[in-house]
Amino acid sequence: MNDYRILVVDDEEDLCEILKFNLENEGYFVDTANSAEEALKMELTRYDLLLLDVMMGEISGFKMANMLKKNKATASIPIIFITAKDTENDTVTGFNLGADDYISKPFSLREVIARVKAVLRRTSSTLGKEAQEQLQYKGLLIDITKKKVSINGIEISLTKKEFEILLLLLQNKGRVFSREDILAKVWQEEVYVLDRTIDVNITRLRKKIGEYGKYIVTRLGYGYCFECE
Repeated sequence: MNDYRILVVDDEEDLCEILKFNLENEGYFVDTANSAEEALKMELTRYDLLLLDVMMGEISGFKMANMLKKNKATASIPIIFITAKDTENDTVTGFNLGADDYISKPFSLREVIARVKAVLRRTSSTLGKEAQEQLQYKGLLIDITKKKVSINGIEISLTKKEFEILLLLLQNKGRVFSREDILAKVWQEEVYVLDRTIDVNITRLRKKIGEYGKYIVTRLGYGYCFECE
């Protein structure tokens, strides 16, 4: 399992689900959107790669890519265009917009997966380290390097486990982690840790981060997640 998160944007719902299923089988976290308008309402900075269809509604894949490249926060996100348009001019347009690859329909899933792996391998080493050193949601800021958390510029004191739980949830916004998942990732080799220990740490963490505590949501029977508005 890897930690790459991919967004598939295509107005063909069936195709989105097929790509999601196969990419998740490769270990990626995958979300889908059925229009550029829907995708632009999402928190795009959380994604390591976008798969964009070109021919969509009022905002085409080309137009969406152009918008993203003009925004400093999203300019460095790799883009692969997936489209039925395969003329030389369209391909050139895609690459001129900063696309990292261009796949024409119909395509094989093996080809898509191979190209996704190639783009992620190529771009992951060149993404700015600064983006990896800090993680932010609204006024909540995690300084990963300094192991500090602040809210609206005011540092708050967390224990090591509280910090690691918050980092895990914020790095994977919307993903539900079971108690077993959290134990494996935060407590790792430590033994004799009870499920109740996780609940206690979550309760303390919610209190310490104040207004942001409500975003740490309990999914009864499943676990916890950081759910954005």
